[in-house]
Amino acid sequence: MKRIFILLALIAVVAGAAGCNTVHGFGEDMRHLGNSISNAADK
Repeated sequence: MKRIFILLALIAVVAGAAGCNTVHGFGEDMRHLGNSISNAADK
């Protein structure tokens, strides 16, 4: 289950990187992804 979540997170990173136009936007995407992973790990 953990591997599937990590794979989906990596796919989200790639999709997010393709969708953001600036380095600042990429940083925000990474912060949101980190928060999502942290929240999922707490459950």
